[in-house]
Order: sequence, then structure tokens, then C-alpha cells
Amino acid sequence: MLKLWDNFNNFLGDRPNLFAPKNLEFFFKKVVSEKSNDSSGYYHLPFANLDYIDNYLKQEQNFLEKIKCLIIIGIGGSSLGAKAIDALLSHQANRKKIKLRFLEHTDPIMIQKELTRINPLETLFVVISKSGLTIETTSLFKFILAKYKLLQDANKKHLLVITDRDSPLSLWAKSEKIQYFCIDKNIGGRFSVLSAVGLIPLALLGYDVKKILKGAANISHLFFENPTNSILKKALFLAKGENAYPINVLFSYSSVFRHFNSWYVQLWGESLGKLDAYEQRRGLTPIALIGSIDQHSFLQLIMQGPKNKSVTFLNIEKSSQKSLYIPDISLKGLEDTDFVNQASFNTLLKLQCQSTKESIISQDVPVDSISVSFLNEESVGSLIFYYELLTSCVGIMLHIDTYNQPGVEFGKKILREKFTHS
Repeated sequence: MLKLWDNFNNFLGDRPNLFAPKNLEFFFKKVVSEKSNDSSGYYHLPFANLDYIDNYLKQEQNFLEKIKCLIIIGIGGSSLGAKAIDALLSHQANRKKIKLRFLEHTDPIMIQKELTRINPLETLFVVISKSGLTIETTSLFKFILAKYKLLQDANKKHLLVITDRDSPLSLWAKSEKIQYFCIDKNIGGRFSVLSAVGLIPLALLGYDVKKILKGAANISHLFFENPTNSILKKALFLAKGENAYPINVLFSYSSVFRHFNSWYVQLWGESLGKLDAYEQRRGLTPIALIGSIDQHSFLQLIMQGPKNKSVTFLNIEKSSQKSLYIPDISLKGLEDTDFVNQASFNTLLKLQCQSTKESIISQDVPVDSISVSFLNEESVGSLIFYYELLTSCVGIMLHIDTYNQPGVEFGKKILREKFTHS
């Protein structure tokens, strides 16, 4: 489970009643209403039936046992979630020895790199796109179809499609007799990791996806059973402090969070950077750091730069990995570093996190922390759903549509015009 802490009460200023139960209950009712109105289907994903995944794994068991490489063709929400969760859980014994690669970039250097030493007879290509009209995904998809002749009858089994129900891509897959799975249209890409978009690739890799949903369900129950919960409190502080603290820094203390950080940046940035109901520009800028590495880069800006940031610390309390220890060696001229001798690297990282947090607090910076007791499917599901709920709450408080992305569509329109008129 997640352990939460914050010092937000120290920054209420002229709003001492910000966290009054009536304020929290007012926004709680708005979240409940949004869930009831099906503004986004992600709210219901923790309680979804996963028989379709079990059936696919059983029906294709003989074929899937031969798969040694899984290639995800998708971008943004179609790939970041599965990538994040696999990075967090890849240490587990149940993770199959299947290579996981992603085709999400139209850079030809990266395309060739990801396809190096691929045996198509041992590879499953998974195309993920809500409509199939995402230009990066479809262009990469066409390249794969041609390169590996996947539309030949003997090769079609090596192709799997995940898309919206009744989308152009689903209709194409059906016409070509390609195996495909559909998600509801009202589940946006960046909120789709707990749907077939994320769960099918993760199940293919051997993870217990039912436990992932169980962790998400735990957070859902805790949230909707308490109208004054800590997620609402944090969202209210961030939304009402939008002008004072427009930058939210996620400082994650483990390299396994690197891809989770990227998922958070997309979720936060694409969901919350919008024109509000009054045509005013709104948003909170996400910054993602890895500790202790970024203590030697961005930390200086947090400590002595403008006080326009809030900082969230994310760490793991207990590691499943075998402890590694710093040898009891004293090097001439470097004796000042001997105070950590014989300590484990886990202890060093944990104390670096605590020390950095205390130093930032001493500079009167708003801080909160999320401690994951132990990395497993259930705790990762909890972490994912915690951030999705937090994003929805902030969006409601900013009076924006959290689930659209009209700004992204402008660039797509210009790109089409450039090709049309070139």
C-alpha cells in the first residue's frame, strides 16, 4: 500500500479554511458526479472482468510459448503505461524471459535499433491505437507490415491489435481476420493503462494483471469512501496554488521509476494544460527527476531558485533485491567518505531521499511524499490509480476538460497541410 505525507498546512496563508470538510466534500461530489456520468471510463477499470485475457492466453498457449520478443507499436498513452509498469516489476520471478521493445518514434535511427536481431517467427507485434489514425503509429505499422509480410496468412498470428470499439483500425483488423481487442471510446489513451492497452502486454510478459487491478481497486475504495481524503486535499492545494506553485516536481528515488516518471509527465501535462470553461489558460507544469542522480543537477534550482515549485518525493520502503554493501575501505585523501562504509546501498538511497526532503522543507517549499511499501503488482496498481484520480481531481478544480487534448490536434492539422501542399 501507499503511505502518504505532506506539509501543505504550512502554506495556506490567507486560506486557513482551504481543507475544511465542506470544501473537500464539495469537490468530492463533483468527482462522484463525473464518475457517474461516465466522463471517462477509466474510473471503472479496476473492477473490469479479465476473462477475455485469460481466454486469449489459453486459446493461443502453444503459439505464445514460442514468443521470445514482444514489440509494442504505439505512442504516448498507448505505450508509456505498460513500459512504466514493466520497468517497476521486471525484477519479479514471474516476469517471462521475453524481450520487450517499443516502436513509438519516427526517427529512422531508433526504428532500426529496435528492430535489430528480430526473428519475426518468435515475435508478436502489438499495434495499439485508439483510432488507428495516429500518424506515427500507422506509419510504423505500415513499415512492419511490409518488412515482415505480416498480412500473409501464415504470419497473421504474429499480429495483435488493441483499439477503440468500432474504430477504423478495428474494422480493418476484422476485415483482415487479425486478432484484435477493443476498449471503450471514453477511455483516453493516457488513462488506458489499466485497460486492454496495458494489461494484455503485461499479461503476455507473465504479470498477474488481476493483482494490478486489485491495487487500483483498493485506492478507488479508499477515495470514494472518504469525502475528505488525502488525494482531494493534495489536488485542492495544487489547484488553488496554481499561480504560486505552477510547477510540480516528482522526485522519484529509484531508477526503476524512470519510465513511470515519463508516464506521469504525459498524464499531468496533456490532461491539465488547457483552456478552462472561461477561456483562460490553465495548467501545472510537470517535472520528473530521479534521485539521487538529479541531486547533482536540478536540486540546486529547487533549493535556491524561484519558490514556484511543489515537490513530491516517491520512494520504495523495502527492496526485494539482495542487499549490496559499501566495502569498509578507506582511501588515502578520501577519508571524508568513510562515514557510509559498511552501509547497504538501499540504506544510502533511503537516507539520501530523507536528507534531500528535509533540506527542501527547510527552504519553505511545499512537499509531499508517497512511500511504496514494496514493489509488486498490487502496489503498482495502487500508484497508477492514485495519480489518475489526482489528475481528475485537479482538472475538476481547474474547470477544464481533463480528458481531451485539442492543443495536440493543431499540430496534426498543420502536418497534414504540409504534406498536402508539398
